[in-house]
Amino acid sequence: MQGPSKTMTLDEIKAFTGKEIGVSEWFEIDQSRINQFADITEDHMFLHVNPEMAKQTPFGSTIAHGLLTLSMMPVMSYQAVPGVSGTRMGVNYGYNKVRFMAPVKCGKRIRGRFAVKSVTDMGDGRVQLSHDATIEIEGESKPALAAEWVTMVWM
Repeated sequence: MQGPSKTMTLDEIKAFTGKEIGVSEWFEIDQSRINQFADITEDHMFLHVNPEMAKQTPFGSTIAHGLLTLSMMPVMSYQAVPGVSGTRMGVNYGYNKVRFMAPVKCGKRIRGRFAVKSVTDMGDGRVQLSHDATIEIEGESKPALAAEWVTMVWM
């Protein structure tokens, strides 16, 4: 079962409010991964799947779908963000804001950087956690995306 690689108490996580809590490993975004995402989403825009045509664009190569980059966030968080100890279940609750800031060119590596934004007791044993998440592109100054990511856990 995939999930967080470590846990912390709720109080330990709250102590990270406004601070970085973790950074994931690097993940390569190669053409195979881009093509698989295109197939599953049926989004075969040339910019993603046709290297020859994509060479003619300002990017000079194919680029990952923005939603492919966003969809890597859960696996990155499993490595970087501790789960809440004593959690019975947790779910992705959504995003308050997502901004795609730079394209991820084919062959680049990306990683997630996470900071705790807030921890809110919702009652009935539910706790809402918000993280400021950034997906960085190796060797580039501008991140691929920035998002406020919300999860819900049941204690």
